[in-house]
Amino acid sequence: MSIDEQMLQNVPEQLRPLLQDNLARIEAALGELQGQPDWLTGELQRTLIGSDFVAEQLQRHPGWLAQLIRSGDLQQAYGETEYAERLQALLTPIEDEKELHRQLRLFRQREMIRLIWRDLNRLSDMRGNTRELSWLADACIDRTLEWLYQQACQRWGVPHSRPDASGQRHPQRMVVLGMGKLGAHELNLSSDIDLIFTFPANGETDGDRKNLENQDFFIRLGQKLIQALDNLTIDGFVFRVDMRLRPFGSAGPLACSFGAMESYYQDQGRDWERYAMIKARVVAGDQEAGEELIQLLRPFVYRKYIDFSAFESLRDMKGMINREVRRKGLSHNVKLGAGGIREVEFIAQAFQLIRGGRDHELQQRELLNILPQLPEKVGMPEAAVAELTDAYTFLRNIEHGIQAIADKQTQELPEDEMGRERLAFAQGFADWDALDQALQKCRADVSRHFADVIAPVDEGEEQPDDLRGDWLALWQGLMEDASALEFLAEQGYQAPEQALKALQDLKGLRTVQMLQKVALERLEAVLPALLENVGQCSNPEITLERVLVLIQAVLRRSAYLVLLNENPAALKQLVQLCSASAWFAEQLSKQPVLLDELIDPRTLYTPPNLTALRTELRQQLLRIPEDDIEQLMETLRYFKHAHMLRVAASDITGVLPLMRVSDYLTWLAEAVLEAVLDIAWRNLTEKHGVPQKSPGVPCDPDFIIIGYGKVGGIELSYGSDLDLVFLHDAAGNLETDGGKPIANSVFFNRLGQRIIHILNTFTPSGILYEVDMRLRPSGNSGLLVSSLNAFREYQQKEAWTWEHQALVRARVVAGSPALAERFQSVRREILGQPREEAKLKSDVVTMREKMRGHLGSKPAADEESRVFHLKQDRGGIVDIEFMVQYLVLRHAAEMPALMRWTDNIRILASVEAEGLLASDEVELLREAYKAYRAAGHRQTMQNLSGVLGDQEMAAYRAGVAELWQRLLAQ
Repeated sequence: MSIDEQMLQNVPEQLRPLLQDNLARIEAALGELQGQPDWLTGELQRTLIGSDFVAEQLQRHPGWLAQLIRSGDLQQAYGETEYAERLQALLTPIEDEKELHRQLRLFRQREMIRLIWRDLNRLSDMRGNTRELSWLADACIDRTLEWLYQQACQRWGVPHSRPDASGQRHPQRMVVLGMGKLGAHELNLSSDIDLIFTFPANGETDGDRKNLENQDFFIRLGQKLIQALDNLTIDGFVFRVDMRLRPFGSAGPLACSFGAMESYYQDQGRDWERYAMIKARVVAGDQEAGEELIQLLRPFVYRKYIDFSAFESLRDMKGMINREVRRKGLSHNVKLGAGGIREVEFIAQAFQLIRGGRDHELQQRELLNILPQLPEKVGMPEAAVAELTDAYTFLRNIEHGIQAIADKQTQELPEDEMGRERLAFAQGFADWDALDQALQKCRADVSRHFADVIAPVDEGEEQPDDLRGDWLALWQGLMEDASALEFLAEQGYQAPEQALKALQDLKGLRTVQMLQKVALERLEAVLPALLENVGQCSNPEITLERVLVLIQAVLRRSAYLVLLNENPAALKQLVQLCSASAWFAEQLSKQPVLLDELIDPRTLYTPPNLTALRTELRQQLLRIPEDDIEQLMETLRYFKHAHMLRVAASDITGVLPLMRVSDYLTWLAEAVLEAVLDIAWRNLTEKHGVPQKSPGVPCDPDFIIIGYGKVGGIELSYGSDLDLVFLHDAAGNLETDGGKPIANSVFFNRLGQRIIHILNTFTPSGILYEVDMRLRPSGNSGLLVSSLNAFREYQQKEAWTWEHQALVRARVVAGSPALAERFQSVRREILGQPREEAKLKSDVVTMREKMRGHLGSKPAADEESRVFHLKQDRGGIVDIEFMVQYLVLRHAAEMPALMRWTDNIRILASVEAEGLLASDEVELLREAYKAYRAAGHRQTMQNLSGVLGDQEMAAYRAGVAELWQRLLAQ
């Protein structure tokens, strides 16, 4: 009877096709056998049913089966050093990395055939298998590291420490810590390996050409090691490498010094990192130095006192795992599901964390060394320990059986009938029902004991939407990228890859990495709610980018993080407003102190009127010494930024219409200008005395600030600068009455300079307003401050038509009421002058064409590149303003009502009332103007320029342009 026929006997009917297929795959391997030992048929039968991976490898390497039988390797256990000795013999003659990679993979595949064979046939128990798997990994890491280290030293020189007290520099070698199952000698059949790369001390290499810093050397060496082990080639891989347990996770440097390790764990180490560090073991590199590091970190892992906080930490971790199991449907996972491997590990490690600092016998890595101590150490019943030990062994065997099938890292029980039956057969059960029954009893035992030790999270309390643990796991790098992307998508993120990268970039910032523990805890306290709120926005990725800029701005002032964490409503407002406006997010990032304004929605969405603004600002300034100019400037800036934020919040949420937004912004500027004038006046008069209006009559203050443009027209937007002109009404030949008198003209010039200084000096809180003084008489070449008489004379004799146009929108925004009245008289006098129509039209049209040529959009060859500049292009805002100004200048002499207002909307109402334009024409201009301004506001709120697509506002543009032609055609 052939070996094929022998093996097909005593096999369940439904498994025979599977066995026949795998027998066919290894036909060449069977052909190389010179004879077969008695044990081969039964063991090969179980192996081929239990592992497609073994069949695949024997198909690719037919000679391996005979070699494994002949050498006796299938029937014998290896000692601790045997893998390393065998691998060293293979690697010694190798001279290039490509061959290194190949020999490593071939070595691993052969040994994995042997280990799976021995596991499925119970030639070694579970503990022996996991120990040998760990020794195999140790050998691959250590021997590969040594080979690569020698190559690196030849290329870059040997790394040395900095000179010690005696001037000696000591050679440095890498230390590789194995974490998790590798560290505890508990590696499974298809486990990845969790590693940390470190080295004893900083310094540099002694290379012939260019020296490298030690950290740079060991990072490069670590990258080479990962490539050698992890890269998938035609020969497969050696071990999947996971480096996320290193300090700062994926964002941290790949290798760091012992000093950096100690500092990190002392200042920033978290509970889950204590949990992970229990199993840390030196698996490769400098063993002696590595053991010193383990001892150095031991106080972090094991507290000197009995630490019951470990229960809470492990409960939180288990709660996170439970949510992951529910979310991903992992109830059939023998590791993470209820009553799985992880719960047994938690039971043992809870007592290690709690009592390990006081009881050194609990400071061991391997779980099966800890469980037998629990009756004596913590009073756990012997029967409970026996059940947990049996359950753990059984679950690990099932885990190996699942992974043996295809050499895949999975703990999921098969769902298809064939998969279940082959697993049951390979594990020695009659059928799936028998295996399932044993498995359910085992998991029930584990769940019961877990509940006794670590009170489970109350299912009633742990709501499915309580995602805090999941968000923290994602942030801390504890989620696989695939799981993280899936989770982000479930939480509303439309481009999860972009969101994940943004979070990883934040975590990688040096600012974040260097945070003190308190600040880090505050950040992690607020992140879950923040990220959850962001996911509910219509533009989550854009919103996330904006709020993370703010988070970066407050990292070193973490009290703001506490503010957000303790005020969920403020956090929600923050996210919604940042979602709606890039400008809003930017302002908060520049001025995080404004976060206080988000707390009370009653003030956030109810901006005060001009009187209330003046009163509030006056009260704030009264608290500050008059001579503390720096603090006065900071107070002014906070006041302005806070109220602008309130207006923006009302604007974004639709509480305020466009016209009211501009009203509030203009009132805010007026209140600030009045205060600035008061501060500057007081500062100068204290030093020089008060200027004299006439002999013995002091000015009071006989100075005004005139607002032109948007501030004059009550049409300020968020980013508007202030077009200002300063006028006084004091005698030019007199001087101030103080101890250090100066000429009136000098005083008022310094007053203007001081006002501008207070407004546009950049302080830690930014500037108040950009100031443009070019509309003063003679522009930049003229005096900074003119007398009212000089202003009148200039306007009458020298001003250009465009300067009279600008005067249409000019009004007094701060200063002496009496002088303001006199200015109004001058304004009416100038605007009410009779003008020759043809010349006026020519001047207006010429200036408009000049502006459009310099400031409008440039012609584009193709339609896609054409744009519409809201302000400067044909049919835009300036066309409307110029038509309004033309009508005022042309008809004010006979229609003085046209001079009453400075804002375009009310001037248009006067134009309509005087019959200069038909109602439908006025309506067109009014609605177009409001639509353009609203679009400009929206662009500003998104930090965009005032340029739209060429097809936008087409009807308004055409109508305005047509009216321009009718009104101003020459």
